[in-house]
Amino acid sequence: MTRRTLAVVSAGLGQPSSTRLLADQLAAAARDELVRSGAEVQIRPIELREHAHDVVNHLLTGFPSAALREALDTVAGADGLIAVTPIFNASYNGLFKSFFDVVDRDALADRPVLIGATGGTARHSLALEHAVRPMFAYLRAVVVPTVVYAAPEDWSGESADGALRARIRRAGIELAEQVDRRPVATGPADPFALTTTFEDLLAGRDPV
Repeated sequence: MTRRTLAVVSAGLGQPSSTRLLADQLAAAARDELVRSGAEVQIRPIELREHAHDVVNHLLTGFPSAALREALDTVAGADGLIAVTPIFNASYNGLFKSFFDVVDRDALADRPVLIGATGGTARHSLALEHAVRPMFAYLRAVVVPTVVYAAPEDWSGESADGALRARIRRAGIELAEQVDRRPVATGPADPFALTTTFEDLLAGRDPV
């Protein structure tokens, strides 16, 4: 059975957080579809509010804390990424942007990504297309066609909830299809890993 990992990044600032709720539902939809295709799936949630101070310190010093390093490695080593941000002033929030500023520039190349957002009004939904999608395009990620935006009215009412669930399911299927057609991710390279054997070193042979 193929093992797949989904990193789920949510940038909500409050608790409880509708941003985290949307991220969890997107992850569940993608996981269910991957399981149907025969994969074993591990979901790795990353709640950015827990790393806010460490992200700022990393921007200032260039050195991540152990907890932030683990979060960055989770993103770099996942088979697929789900990234959800609240929308402030018609764009992603500062914590979301700052976190991806410290992600290695090559970590998301050709990585399937599902993007979502929450906000106080449906008028901000286009921020996913004019702000969030271009950021991941710059990082050379493969963003699935369906994006999911949830305003307060999307969480209430039977018909509204059904429409949101349909978008979540469609986006989850698209992410699962992209993940399924790619080889299993190998994770970030170990910068301290030996590139040659001790026998080659003793024999004076240069590593290839």
